[in-house]
Amino acid sequence: MTEPSQMPTGTPAQRLIAWGVHLYTAMGLVLALVQLDALHQGDLPRFLGANLIAVFIDGSDGTLARRFKVRERVPFDGALLDNIADYITYVLLPAVAFVAFGLLPGEWRWVAVAPVLASAYQFCQDIAKTEQSFVGFPSYWNLVLLYLVVLQPPAAVTAGLLLVLSALVFVPWHYVYPSKTKKFRPFTVVSGLVWFFACLAFGLFPDAPWARPLAWASLSYIGWYLGLSGWLHLQITRGRL
Repeated sequence: MTEPSQMPTGTPAQRLIAWGVHLYTAMGLVLALVQLDALHQGDLPRFLGANLIAVFIDGSDGTLARRFKVRERVPFDGALLDNIADYITYVLLPAVAFVAFGLLPGEWRWVAVAPVLASAYQFCQDIAKTEQSFVGFPSYWNLVLLYLVVLQPPAAVTAGLLLVLSALVFVPWHYVYPSKTKKFRPFTVVSGLVWFFACLAFGLFPDAPWARPLAWASLSYIGWYLGLSGWLHLQITRGRL
C-alpha cells in the first residue's frame, strides 16, 4: 500500500488521517483472528464473511492511501503491513480451510502446501506487481476456496485445480490489477463491486438453494477478468503499455 517516508509532511490532522488509513489496513489482521476462531468452531459462513470483508478492506485501502498521501505523511511501511495481512487472508487461512472444511480430505491434504509455498515465493518477488498488473497468478486462494465450497467438485478436481493454479504463479503472465489497470477501469471496478456483493451473499449462505446458481452466474465477472487480463498481457509484452 505505502512505503515509509523519510521526511513526514502535512498538518497534524493530515498525519492523523494517515495513521487512520494504516489502522484501517490493520483491521484485516483483526478479521484474521475472527477467521481463525471460525475455523476452530467449524463455522464456514463466518469464516467466509470475515474473509470477504478483509478482501474489501484490501481492495480499498490503497485508494485511501493515495487519496490522503499516506506515504508522505507518516514514517511507516504500510506496504509491508498490507503484505502481511494479504498473505494471511489470501493464502494461509484459505490453505487451512481447504483441509478444515473437507475440500482436501484424506490423501489429498498435502496439496494445501502448494498454494502456501507458491505464494510465499510470489510475495517475495519485486516483479510480482507492475503499475498496471499482477505478474503470475495472483494469490486469490480465498476466492478459489469460496467457489469450491459452494460448487463442491470432487476432491481430485479440487486438488488438480490448486496444483495448476500454484504452477501458474510462476508463469509470467500479466493479470488485471483492478484498482490500477487503466483500460476499462470504471467498468471493472463497478462490476467488481456487484460481483463482490454476490460473493458475500453466497459466502454467508453457502447452503441456500440459490447459492450455487448465483455462484455460477458470478463467474461471468471472472470470465471478464481473465479476458481483460489476456488483452493486457498482450499489450504489455508487445510494448504497447
